[in-house]
Amino acid sequence: MDYVVVNCNRDGEKINRDIYGHFSEHLGRCIYGGFWVGKDSKIPNINGYRKDVVEAFREIDIPNLRWPGGCFADEYHWRDGIGPYETRKKMINTHWGGVVEDNSFGTHEFFGLCEALGCKPYVNGNVGSGTVQEMSEWVEYITFGGESPMSKLREANGHKKPWKLPLFCVGNENWGCGGNMRPEHYADLYRRYQTYVRQYGPDKIFKIACGPNSGDFNWTDVLMKNAAQYMDGLSLHYYTVEPDWPTRTPAAEFDDKRWYLCLNKASWMKYLVETHSKIMDKYDPEKRVALVVDEWGTWHAVEKGTNPGFLYQQNTVRDALAAGITLNIFNNHCDRVRIANIAQAVNVLQSPVLTEGAKMIKTPTWYVFHMYKDHMDATHLESFVSTETIGIDDAKVDAVTVSASHKKGDYTVTLTNADLNKARTVTVRLDGLKTISGAEGRVLAGKLKNSMNTFANPNEVVEKKCKVEIAENTVTVKMPARSVVSLRIKK
Repeated sequence: MDYVVVNCNRDGEKINRDIYGHFSEHLGRCIYGGFWVGKDSKIPNINGYRKDVVEAFREIDIPNLRWPGGCFADEYHWRDGIGPYETRKKMINTHWGGVVEDNSFGTHEFFGLCEALGCKPYVNGNVGSGTVQEMSEWVEYITFGGESPMSKLREANGHKKPWKLPLFCVGNENWGCGGNMRPEHYADLYRRYQTYVRQYGPDKIFKIACGPNSGDFNWTDVLMKNAAQYMDGLSLHYYTVEPDWPTRTPAAEFDDKRWYLCLNKASWMKYLVETHSKIMDKYDPEKRVALVVDEWGTWHAVEKGTNPGFLYQQNTVRDALAAGITLNIFNNHCDRVRIANIAQAVNVLQSPVLTEGAKMIKTPTWYVFHMYKDHMDATHLESFVSTETIGIDDAKVDAVTVSASHKKGDYTVTLTNADLNKARTVTVRLDGLKTISGAEGRVLAGKLKNSMNTFANPNEVVEKKCKVEIAENTVTVKMPARSVVSLRIKK
């Protein structure tokens, strides 16, 4: 039996809802055919936005959406994506598949999408191939409500009122596809570019600097030392990739060891978050600067027969476990991690939603976000788990992980069981509560290790009610092998 203790006697930090953000890049079929089909499409749409996709993301209370990239951001010139469709410039998407980008989805379409979703816009600016003036004028075009050439241009393009721009990142992966820069060079560029990301009016723009690739701790040190006072957040990118990258397999094709390798790599997020946080603490002991994990998720080989530049992959119960483990890590480090974005929203990498023509399916990852959404803006509670380490050879992982929070008198506890073959009985004790008046559980599990939802069988892996037992201040649940559980508990 596995034991979890939740400390209800002391409140932690708020779990910022923005931890549950998503990412949309001009990559493969994320935008075109994913979020956007155009107003003339026969696929049901809301002003060009796929109705089924919009509804799926509204159901999980999407808090923010990042756009236009990714690597695409540092070759994106925003003026190409405004004005009448017939006059917009066409370009080759050199990063992703070499396809023609017609710029029919641009600034107005993105902000309209965020309005349809009811979420915050998160925009990435172009540092790699763009100018200070270009970035400055884009911010002015988006947010300035007074008299200026940019506000007049926005009005001429059909939107008189300015938008709010709550989240803005100055560049993307400038250590790689965004310019192959050294941290010292980028730190100076960031200081310069962010100066011209001006705040027009009372609405604050949360400025995010391009942070490190995975375990590049020197990048974090240099950026924090030289530019922390000018940033509100520092990004971190980390993908769950099995060690043998060149020979990685499609998402649904793996043996038992690869199950554990994947979850072992997902669990490494804890080490990354804690180590980067310690470096940030040297320069920011008050934790003013957020760690923004705005690209995370599993990265498998593309599905056979698809464009390798489109990064289209299926999504199994293994990916759901990776998501649950990662979100538990973010929740447990919410004092520093305050924004995160899974990559990507639709049809790319670890997508919560997949589309095929007029069909749409919710993946196992979507259900994890649905089961975890009660954590959003809840108060974090410290939790401890007594469990064993399981796995094969060097591919080891904690059998059970946990995070806990409370909001409006209800307690939420989320659990993952990474055990490939064994159901595990988990008892959760809520220290500080004398009795529990009620509890309900939801479980997501797969019959097979590669169980997934397909367009032919869209409901193979869905969340269901599960039985729980209550005794004084404890809740006991039997977790199936390969499962994620969410408990909602009333005191």
